[in-house]
Amino acid sequence: MSRIGKSPIYLNAKVDINIQNNKIKIKGPKGELSYSIPPEIRIEHTKEVLRLYKNNESRIAKQLYGLSRTLVNNMVIGVLQGFSKKLKIQGVGYRAQVDKNNLILNVGYSHPILIELPPGINIKVENQTNIEVSGINKETVGQVTAKIRSIRPPEPYKGKGISYEHEIIRKKVGKAGK
Repeated sequence: MSRIGKSPIYLNAKVDINIQNNKIKIKGPKGELSYSIPPEIRIEHTKEVLRLYKNNESRIAKQLYGLSRTLVNNMVIGVLQGFSKKLKIQGVGYRAQVDKNNLILNVGYSHPILIELPPGINIKVENQTNIEVSGINKETVGQVTAKIRSIRPPEPYKGKGISYEHEIIRKKVGKAGK
């Protein structure tokens, strides 16, 4: 039995919720998100609380129960506060800059890498080495951050590359000389 699915989702007065035909729309100060609830899950809205229930005890219903609750909770948090992830660039000559709706990375390749940002994602670059990705959809923020990191992941010998802010990179010992 899912313990996550049982817990209620508490709402703020600033959040507007609209539920129609297994589709939930959540509107807040930061924006609007929607999610199609699977047919195995039922959602009830009472005053300032959202609760999810299983329609049956099938294996799929049990799997989707906690997942749906977490996704809806992340939507509520996203429209209220938003999500952000930070990356840091390490390496001589490695830098980043923002140009309109694009992120330009110079990370040791013969050409600059251009990343087009999806709608709803904001990027801030501080002193050319720190990148902050923010938005209201947690999944999109994580996806964009992972895509940026995959361009030049940190390497274990010198630690050069793009890493998450608090990521620990285990350094390896190089070749032993004579």
